[in-house]
Amino acid sequence: MSEGEMAQHVLQCLRQTELTDPKSALGILNGLVGLVQGDGTPHSFEVDEARASTFMAVCEYAKALHRGQPADALRPAAIEAAEKWQSLVG
Repeated sequence: MSEGEMAQHVLQCLRQTELTDPKSALGILNGLVGLVQGDGTPHSFEVDEARASTFMAVCEYAKALHRGQPADALRPAAIEAAEKWQSLVG
């Protein structure tokens, strides 16, 4: 999967979490961790930074869901980070 395909998939999954219950959303997010960690292929600093920001936002969102804390405010931040990542590689 290319970097652009990964970013697109992550973005689609993040948008999907809006329509699911917290337990299902957490499952979706847990499935994204490997994608947002990257595959070790060198990219520009901007792409690496955008992917890392997406990783952190996804982790914060998942952590809140796991703890049963309000997560609705974290979803938009994760989506925004993924959109930036996608814009750099798409």
